[in-house]
Order: sequence, then structure tokens, then C-alpha cells
Amino acid sequence: MDANFEASVSTRRLSDFPDWIYLLREYYEVYRFLSSGGSDKIRSHQRAVREAISRVQKANAPLRFDAPAHKPVTAHLKRALDEGRLERTATLIRAIESVQDQLIWQYGYEKVPKGLERNYAYAELCGPNGPVLTDEVILGLVLFAPNCTYPAHAHAGIYESYVCLSGAVSENHQGVYAPGSMIYNPPEHTHRITVSKTEPALLAYAWIGPNELLANQKMVFSRKRSK
Repeated sequence: MDANFEASVSTRRLSDFPDWIYLLREYYEVYRFLSSGGSDKIRSHQRAVREAISRVQKANAPLRFDAPAHKPVTAHLKRALDEGRLERTATLIRAIESVQDQLIWQYGYEKVPKGLERNYAYAELCGPNGPVLTDEVILGLVLFAPNCTYPAHAHAGIYESYVCLSGAVSENHQGVYAPGSMIYNPPEHTHRITVSKTEPALLAYAWIGPNELLANQKMVFSRKRSK
């Protein structure tokens, strides 16, 4: 971790908060045991996420707790968690439940596309914005309301993966991802997500990339020009 980054954060450490230790451990285990489907690129990404989590744990990363925040879509969180307890990633769901009152749900955009403000929010768990403070990796959750369409977007220089924890989503209309499945998006890959019409979807995500990009990542929605 960069010395200037380290000096700017709280002295409270991961070892002081067992629930957050367990959460990182469960995240690590998901990226250890979920299949790569035979893909060398996905396997390499999974290993990179695990190694980053290990560095965060070994560094006994600092924590910073800002005031919890909710968004309209978090009205669906209880249902999403309830559904997730029935799936193969149930141990991660239980770890999330242990810290859910400390989560800061947000949009991440200066201007949220019309209609998305009631149907989407994310909560960073580990990264430059905390609560677990690090510049090694970004881990978080994204919650979608039923029938949500998350517009096409891409990430510059960032390797991204989603793990479906509950509900079902499709990316670019090229497959349906149920709980226990992983979606991998390499840098600059434009992707659009649609959600089941009847149930919310809760996804865990991980971003791996250069420290400076993780600290300053901006998402830009793509818009097709009308002919």
C-alpha cells in the first residue's frame, strides 16, 4: 500500500473487526472454488483477486466507517439476501448480513440515467473508499431491482468480474447467469445487464487493475447514436 495512502486513513484495523475478516475470507473462498469453466483468462483473474485479498489481509488493512446510506433499491435487499441463503454462495451471504448495517449504498455517477435511480445501487466493501481501505483491489456488491436494465458501459484498464449471489441476470443477451456463476469482463469490454422480471439480483464484484485506475475509475454509459 502506498505510504501516503496509508498515512491518510484511520488507525482502526481489520483485526479489530472479525465480521469484516470473515467477509474477506468468504470472498477469497468464492474466488478459490468457483469454476473458471476451463478459461485460462478467468482462472488468472480469479488468482489475481485471491492474491490481492491475501495482501489486504496480511497488511491488516485500516478501516473507515462513514455513515451508512440507503437507496430506493435497498428495499429489495432483504428479499435478495433471503433468496441467497438457499444458494451455493450462502456462506458469503451470511457474511454480508453480518455487516449490512454498515454498508454505504450509492450510485457512483454524477448523473444517474433516467429510471435507474430506483432500480440500482452498489456498496463498496474493500477499496480506496472503504470500509476496508486499500489500493490493491475493489470488492463490492451491486443490487438490481426486478426488471432492471443496467445500461451498456465499460471500464478503462480494469478487469472486472461479477459473481451472482441471488436472482438471475443476462449480460449482452448472451447467456443467463444464475447464483453461483461468474461473469468476467476484460478492460474496455462494453457490457449491458438485464435482470429477471420477478426477482431482484444481488451480485458480488471484484475489480483488479493499476492502483491509480482503481482510485480514479469513472464509468461512462455508452449511447448509440440514432441514424
